[in-house]
Parts: sequence; structure tokens; C-alpha cells
Amino acid sequence: MKKQIFLLVAVVAIIAASCGGGGQKAGKEKQVTLSAAGATFPQPFYNLAFKKYSEEGGPVINYGGIGSGGGIKSLRDKVVDFGATDAYLSDIEMSEMPAEVVHIPTCIGAVVIAYNLPGVTGLKLKPDLLEGIFLGTITKWNDKRIADVNPGLTLPDMNITVVYRSDGSGTTYIFSDYMSKVSQTWNETLGRGKALNWPVGIGAKGNPGVAGTISQSKGTIGYIGFEYAFAQKISMAKVMNQAGNFIEPTLASFTAAADAEMPADTRIMITNSSHPEAYPISSFTWIIMYREQAYADRSQATAEATVNTVSWLIRENGQAIAMSVNYAPLPKKAAEKAKLVLKGVTYEGRPILK
Repeated sequence: MKKQIFLLVAVVAIIAASCGGGGQKAGKEKQVTLSAAGATFPQPFYNLAFKKYSEEGGPVINYGGIGSGGGIKSLRDKVVDFGATDAYLSDIEMSEMPAEVVHIPTCIGAVVIAYNLPGVTGLKLKPDLLEGIFLGTITKWNDKRIADVNPGLTLPDMNITVVYRSDGSGTTYIFSDYMSKVSQTWNETLGRGKALNWPVGIGAKGNPGVAGTISQSKGTIGYIGFEYAFAQKISMAKVMNQAGNFIEPTLASFTAAADAEMPADTRIMITNSSHPEAYPISSFTWIIMYREQAYADRSQATAEATVNTVSWLIRENGQAIAMSVNYAPLPKKAAEKAKLVLKGVTYEGRPILK
């Protein structure tokens, strides 16, 4: 009998020890389910990272890729624990939220110009060509203006079909932000935004929808997140940057674009970077949440799980996952700014992260 009691005590002690420290925290978090929604641009990263974090003892996280506009609206309506957007909230949008919102950058990605022209690889495009194609003034693939920039390519006598995002999209915002910087005509007509009044082309929902349309239809061209083109082996154009160099979209060229001073609130666009090796349509992507987490009857456990999840995402383990699915990790200075923002998130006025 004494031996049985001793064994029972030993087992209890082992279990207690295994639940100590971070393990105890993770065990508590696993009982929490979080909901999040927003950008499809970083969705491959988020899906894998949230699954991994949950397997390590974190909460179950249900993420819906509904576009940046949907993510912002879902947070505004307080139906998610956090949102995700590729377009940071403007001052006007911030003022329309029911409470103060903070932005936490999670990685760097890029919007690539994907196209479907069998037998044509290494296509080069300048800003004026992108303007002409997406505004509908260049309508044929063998147009002399495209051919002059690509003397070594045999371009087909084929109509150009533009594919754009039909939903409110941070990917659209990134692309249009870049185009507004490099084209006065674009800036005066379409401008920048998450949804635009496109003069030509066909719409598709989400990055997956645009990627699928391009991959299945010859003669198409559109803008999508790099990971989607990479995963489906869709051809991507080299784009001329501000320094006059034609840049291939790579993790290194995305990182070069992020060589800029990030403000304390982390809201910065890095499109059209002056860095000579930068891919010009690169961008941070953000998770957004309320600075004060005690709202809408949310428990402290839910608030802690929310902040701890995002904290894990921007640290070493989470950033390694970003790289594994072809997103560039946060530069050191950007990561430090992100951590400082998270440290300012509170529950009933008290910081959640210690």
C-alpha cells in the first residue's frame, strides 16, 4: 500500500513539473479558441504558424482569409479577436474604430505581376507598361512598347486579359499604392485603395481566386501575393525599380525594400523603395487588435491568448515558419518595434506581456 501511494505521489509530481512555467501557460491557452480574419496575402504563413502554435500547446486559432477589408470590418464589429490587413488603417479609419487599434507587423511579402504566356519566361516590365496594361491602353502582348523592353522574347499576337481582385483587398492596396507613386495618370484616375473601379479586366476573389484564374487562362496577367505564384509555378515578371534595375521577386529583394526606418506605430509603406536591390512592390503585413483587450465580455484568458499568439508569431519560431513558406522575416529593428507595440496592449489597464 505504501508503495502504491509513493508511486501515485511520484506521478502527480511529474505531471505538476511538466505543467510548470511555459507548459502551464500553454495548457491554459489550449482551452481557449481564438477567431481571426482578414488578408489572404499572408494566409499561407498564418495557417501553418497557427497550426504549429496550437500543436505546441497554444490556443486553437480559426483564421478566415476574407481580405484585408473584411478583416478590418470584422475587428470593427468585434466579431474576431484580431484582424489581419496588408493596408494599415489610415488616420480616418483609426478614428472610425470604436477604440484604439494597434498594428503589429508580422513579415514581409510582395505583390508580384503574374502572367500566363506559354513559352515566355523572364518578362520585364517598367512602371509605364504596368500603367498601360492595367489601365487598358496596352491591349496586345506583342505591343511594341512591351517588345522594346524585352528584345530577346518572342511575344504572341494575343489579347491581354487583366485579372484583378473583386473583394476589398490589401493586395490591391499595395499594388495601387506602388502605382500611385510611379504613375501620375494612375494617381489621378484610379488612385490607391483596397477596392478600385477597374477600367478593364475580370475580377476574382482573394489571392487564390486571382492565381487560379491566371494559371488556367492563357494571355492573362494580374497581381497576387508572391507565395501564391510560387506555389502554383506561375511566371512572374521582373519589375524595374526606382534605381532602374529589373528586379526578380525573392526574399532577399523583399528584405532590401524594408531597409527603412519604421515609425513607432509601425504604419509604413515600403513600395517603390530607393534601395538598388529592392523589389519595388514589397510590403509589411499587419495583425491589428484593440490596445485595451477588456471589451465585449472578453475574458483575461482570451486576451492573454491573443497577445501571446501574436508575440510568438513575431519571434524566432514564428519567423522561421514565415521563411519556410517564402515570406521574408521582420528585420531586427522592425521586430523590436512590433514587440514594443505588443507590450503596450492591456487588460483592464494592465500590460499583458511582462
